[in-house]
Amino acid sequence: MSRKQLTGVGPLTRIGADDVGCPILHVDMDAFFASVELLDRPELRGRPVIVGSPAGRGVVLSATYEARAMGVHSAMPMSRARRICPQATVIAPTHGKYQAISTGVMEIFHSITPLVEPIASDEAFLDVAGAGRRLGPPAAIGAMIRAQVWERFGITCSVGVASSKFVAKLASKQCKPDGLLVVPAAEVVAFLHPLPVSALWGVGERTEASLARLGIKSVGDLARVPVATLRRELGEAAGAHLAALAWGRDERPVTVHQPDKSIGAEETFATDVDDPAAIRRELLRLSERVAARVRRGGHVGRTVSVKLRRADFSTITRSRTLREPTDVAQEIYATACELYAASGLERVRLRLVGVRMENLGPVGSAARQLGLGERESGRREAEQAMDRAVRRFGPDAVIPASLVKGRPDEMDG
Repeated sequence: MSRKQLTGVGPLTRIGADDVGCPILHVDMDAFFASVELLDRPELRGRPVIVGSPAGRGVVLSATYEARAMGVHSAMPMSRARRICPQATVIAPTHGKYQAISTGVMEIFHSITPLVEPIASDEAFLDVAGAGRRLGPPAAIGAMIRAQVWERFGITCSVGVASSKFVAKLASKQCKPDGLLVVPAAEVVAFLHPLPVSALWGVGERTEASLARLGIKSVGDLARVPVATLRRELGEAAGAHLAALAWGRDERPVTVHQPDKSIGAEETFATDVDDPAAIRRELLRLSERVAARVRRGGHVGRTVSVKLRRADFSTITRSRTLREPTDVAQEIYATACELYAASGLERVRLRLVGVRMENLGPVGSAARQLGLGERESGRREAEQAMDRAVRRFGPDAVIPASLVKGRPDEMDG
């Protein structure tokens, strides 16, 4: 099946051919989780598909463009998504598949330039200024990335090419799905000013309402307002920030590495659970996932926290800082169980549980001196071996015995 048959659009969209002075690319996978699931369910292509809990709890993780046309979007409660799009097929998420393809996509990016700034598992900024002599102009590099992602993984992505990160991200959104949009440096203002003011970074519902009271609906409207007025209405920092964006001014470079502040995972149960054994099994599963992500990022963490949400939606969190940083699932799990036991909620019905690792640092900080007569447990090495098996054979290659049966759906925190 061709890409045009798959997405219903052509392979390339442009606002102009002049990509001189446009070294920034924003690459965004199209409906990433849903696209990955359809690799194993090709009969569902062209139909509304939602990735989320089939039981109706939790939120939408991803939706095909057919479902989006019906009003479904990511982070929408699954119950509402089912109501507004009852004809949609719901697929339970399988996070291991997403991570494997995400890793491969990032490898493609790094083969083109070392200046890659991932901002999610399915999108990244690239600065390709140094790759021109080897690979050609930015638009050609963007087209090459799209071709390689399609040829290697069978999914599509959209690419914005511009002079800044802000405009490149807007461009990729404008050409979705399966498009490439170049915004020439000389046409940035013409591109921005017709857009709704909500397109600007930092404009949420509250700021949009404040701007609407001033009669500001488009980016062009905003650009014509004196900076002093915006500072007075929105605050010094926010007013100056939006004034600059309205004229396409964004000086931020592509940042190669932004350390994770924390890594977590959480689970919304299909039905409320008050069985401590079932809760602890879920804490183990989440601890395994968090530890694997911590190791994959080259981190160790010092603080373990748990999130516990009751059936009435009230939520508590509890945390503990460890004596030594770790990336070992069993240590994270043991601490999570202790926090759960100390919460007073062992016999209370819970809707959601989560595990998070905080105070992250480089993996070298995990080194410690063994005491006299103390032996290394080997647990970390065993879990690293499990990581290798999962990378080679898939997410179900190695599973703790207590989790072999009844693994519920997943959602990243």
